[in-house]
Amino acid sequence: MMQAALIALAAKLGASAVEKILTRKLGPATGELVADVIRSIASAAGTTPEQLPTVLRDDPMRVENAILDVESEAPEKLALYAQGLAYQLEIAKQEATGPLWTWAWRPAGMYGLGALWFWNVVFLHILNAAFKIALPPTPFDVLLQLTAAYMALYMGGHTVKDVAGKWLETRK
Repeated sequence: MMQAALIALAAKLGASAVEKILTRKLGPATGELVADVIRSIASAAGTTPEQLPTVLRDDPMRVENAILDVESEAPEKLALYAQGLAYQLEIAKQEATGPLWTWAWRPAGMYGLGALWFWNVVFLHILNAAFKIALPPTPFDVLLQLTAAYMALYMGGHTVKDVAGKWLETRK
């Protein structure tokens, strides 16, 4: 709803770069760029993205000025976005041609964790029932800690850093 209103307003103002970004005419995988533009519009309007529909309804001139401000920044945002995509593509190329150890830990870790969880939740109980034995399961807290450590490494550590930062902010 809000995005449609911003698109219509950008079209009315002639802010073609903002309009193209918000309508995803630059490609279907521009969600991060769209969110960044909406955050920039809200910031330029002196509000948050959540409050932007209210400001748009109550003070459309403020949002129009914000869209025009963001329109002037749009070429820089597009260039940074394109540079980020080029960087991701270069990393993927290097991993495809690089040594096995530089990238194989991620799928090996996924399959290894999947196997541990399958063993603990399904296969172990089938073996215990079929052979009337009592093989002990891996403690679930250990499995959760291994999974969390792997996810923290795989996601670059930024997720853990962001969560820890927000948690520490709320404790103040």
